[in-house]
Amino acid sequence: MKTFSINTLGCKVNQYESQQIRQLLEESGLKPASRAQVADIFVINTCCITKTASAKSRRHIRKALSKNPALAVIVVGCLTAADTDELDIDDKKVLIVRKPEQLPDRIRHLTAIGPEGNISSSFDKNISFFPDSNPCSDELDLPASSHTVNYLPPLKAFEGHTRAFLKVQDGCDGYCSYCIIPKTRPLVHSRNSDEIIFEAKSLVKSGHCEIVVSGVFLGAYGASTVHRRKWSNQNKGKLPQLLAQLAQIKGLRRIRLSSLEPADVTDQLLDVMAKHHNIMPHLHLSLQSGSDSILRRMCRRYEVNEFLKKVSHARQALESPAITTDLIVGFPGETDEDFEQTVKIARIVNFAKMHIFPFSPRKGTAASKMKDKVDSRIIRRRAEELGLLDRQLQSRFRERFIGKKAHVLIEQTKTLFKGRTERYFEVAIKDSGIEKGQIVPVVITENTENHAIGQIIKSEFD
Repeated sequence: MKTFSINTLGCKVNQYESQQIRQLLEESGLKPASRAQVADIFVINTCCITKTASAKSRRHIRKALSKNPALAVIVVGCLTAADTDELDIDDKKVLIVRKPEQLPDRIRHLTAIGPEGNISSSFDKNISFFPDSNPCSDELDLPASSHTVNYLPPLKAFEGHTRAFLKVQDGCDGYCSYCIIPKTRPLVHSRNSDEIIFEAKSLVKSGHCEIVVSGVFLGAYGASTVHRRKWSNQNKGKLPQLLAQLAQIKGLRRIRLSSLEPADVTDQLLDVMAKHHNIMPHLHLSLQSGSDSILRRMCRRYEVNEFLKKVSHARQALESPAITTDLIVGFPGETDEDFEQTVKIARIVNFAKMHIFPFSPRKGTAASKMKDKVDSRIIRRRAEELGLLDRQLQSRFRERFIGKKAHVLIEQTKTLFKGRTERYFEVAIKDSGIEKGQIVPVVITENTENHAIGQIIKSEFD
């Protein structure tokens, strides 16, 4: 039986789509390669959110080709759609799929699936199953499917993970000045709620008790644009409605949301979160900068005061919610005063965690052409300062829960049992008889530099 291997770079959406590709390959008669094997087909799911991500994607492609001269490499993901001239791989063993909706047909063509679903003998001719022309030149004559977020089959399981990601929305047309995504995933579209519920039930049945609801611009679920001024009344409130449906699924003990914009935090969303105990009290709100002038240069659609109001509303509606965020450091034109504003806002919000990204110009974006570039040494110093603050704020957040009860989803069982609480901070448990994927009740007893320590509540442990 032929084997495959998948290497995924980038976000939760990419990780979800890699799971769909895995499932399609397995249903096509292939099996995952073991660590000791060289796969017959290698899939690289690329990312291009930064030029570093693009470089990593290219390295993974070259590494796959170097493992076996007869190896077939399928390249998918955002880098294939980016008009940045960065995908400079010229090899007949590489099949670049630039249109994601054509991926199922491409995979079936590559694996020569017959009408009975069996791999034909033509698969054994090494690279002869590629057309004579270079497949990088673009399309085979395959019918293009209708634009849909669900061009690959619904997932039955999220292999290798305790938490399952569930993509419900794709695409962004917001054009923040630093972001390439509107050029790689420009079509804003969503999945049907019935399909989502069906898939969520399948994931729960396969043993996943936590699902992370994900999208490229999650708050635009149900809409055809991320620009709220263009939304009809029918578009509003679709995400809270979906969450309320998901919360009713038997056995789904945890629902977590991926990244949201401040304007996504509506009264309706908070009401649904407060009503359903299995929706985690955790909001990841992308701030990016604490300076209004920098937010305007970034083409973000909010001001700092609006962000702070949304955080305040969330804390009034939810019990001790975790507020996490993304921050870009050293955006063009960022002065010392702008950076100090970011530090000030971080302290005011008391973020439970901050993801810090040093700015690097992204070819194909408006920010790459901006003047007033910040010196790389200054960017590095500012990132280090925010990194130190992040560690302090994380520790301060964990400290608040010492002596309190929490539930930990076990994700690591090697030297220590480790997992994350409802509010996403990590807890280590010094105990035995715990299995990966279990949710265990603990009392937080201690706070260390990187995580909390928990003691199992034996009377509640089933």
